[in-house]
Amino acid sequence: MRELPVELYRAAQVRELDRIAIEERGIPGYILMSRAGEAAFNLLRRRWPEARRIVVICGGGNNAGDGYVVARLARQAELDVQALTLSNPDDLRGDALTAWQDACAAGVPTTIFTAAGLNGADLLVDAILGTGLEREVSGGWRDAIEAMNAHPADILAIDIPSGLHADTGAVLGAAIRATATITFIGLKQGLFTGQGPACCGDVHFANLSVPPDIYPAIHPACWRYAGEDLPALLPPRWRSAHKGHFGHVLVIGGERGLAGAARMAGEAAARCGAGLVSVATRAAHAGWQATARPELMFHGIETPAELDPLLNRATVIAIGPGLGRGDWGRGMLQAALARDKPLVLDADALNLLAIDPVFRDNWILTPHPGEAARLLKMTPTEIEADRFAAVEDVALRFGGVAVLKGAGSLIASKTDGLVALCATGNPGMASGGMGDVLTGVIAALVAQGLPLFAAAKAGVYLHGRAGDLAVRTDGERGLLATDLLPFLRQLVNP
Repeated sequence: MRELPVELYRAAQVRELDRIAIEERGIPGYILMSRAGEAAFNLLRRRWPEARRIVVICGGGNNAGDGYVVARLARQAELDVQALTLSNPDDLRGDALTAWQDACAAGVPTTIFTAAGLNGADLLVDAILGTGLEREVSGGWRDAIEAMNAHPADILAIDIPSGLHADTGAVLGAAIRATATITFIGLKQGLFTGQGPACCGDVHFANLSVPPDIYPAIHPACWRYAGEDLPALLPPRWRSAHKGHFGHVLVIGGERGLAGAARMAGEAAARCGAGLVSVATRAAHAGWQATARPELMFHGIETPAELDPLLNRATVIAIGPGLGRGDWGRGMLQAALARDKPLVLDADALNLLAIDPVFRDNWILTPHPGEAARLLKMTPTEIEADRFAAVEDVALRFGGVAVLKGAGSLIASKTDGLVALCATGNPGMASGGMGDVLTGVIAALVAQGLPLFAAAKAGVYLHGRAGDLAVRTDGERGLLATDLLPFLRQLVNP
């Protein structure tokens, strides 16, 4: 998605950009609607050149108008096109009404939607609901969405898959599962997180040739991060460098039965360039772990007092992988929190923090939705209903930087007042140990001197990108967390 803009907007912001283009720059609304339909039709022809029967399903607003433009162009291209409507076209207003009238004049047949009307379609075009949707889809509208999803043909969604909330990426009752989505003027942030990636398919963008100078008037709600600054953040090392220049990561974790989590975090930190990596774990684990990965310094630690020398030497502390919630884990966390050193918290460190909250500015919290729910005293469903609000709330309540993991991971900085979105990663990464590896990646970047927000963004990107590279040959199913390590090493040498 590097060809897409990095700026992400809320639906209301895009509507304001649309208003500026029309009212202040003098571009007629129907011209913009026609350009939107043309961009969608051009994508249709490029992506599905063999499609002959096109069925366009229209609602009752401007999104329907875009669909009628697509139908008209398909008719003019001598394709077999049918428009199915979920509302009476006579009730359309303004530009959408004009688009329907022009489609009818071009000979596009328009009938009331039935599931049978989809029969024989090579491609479905979703022009039902736009970005203004705020309530759950129900009745005949939901029936239409479910019928389209059940149909074997691909679906092209216009501007946004119907039923998807443009701001949050949540599904409002039911949503189109598109093969591709083409969106206009500004990228809507909900397309890229939560259920957005699953509903949108491939995302395409058309700015409809609006004047570039309309954009500075609207401050984006969020930015997509795609690793564009990695060469500057991770430049080639100077020839006289030594390990002391690249920081010392201390990983604390590995309660009995959970030894592997701390080991994976430590190895990820080493593979991402930390000069030294120590792992404070249960004494029973230290010896054999050192045999398996001798480059890591494993220490059998049973009491907080034994941890003190390691804390003194650490540049950054990564705590949580395999930590457990018992007395040992609580003692280790309290000892780490007593030091004014940068921390990366994950897993049970977050669960313990939810029980006994602390605020500080020099840490990175990396919850998944379940852990975020415990931190905010909510349910995972409530977290997923508005991931942007959740990640900002974690950063505001606990300080520092918060990473809300999941499809379209979000990174929020209390200090910077910014939110970034990272779209790398894939469903193969839904397996044990992936969060432990991410903890090590981020800790290594902090150890090498990256500011917390930059380290969190870059770490999430590198982690997801390594996962994407790891599945290219053997597929997503069966991916292991340690499969990312060879690719991480490649990626931190841009």
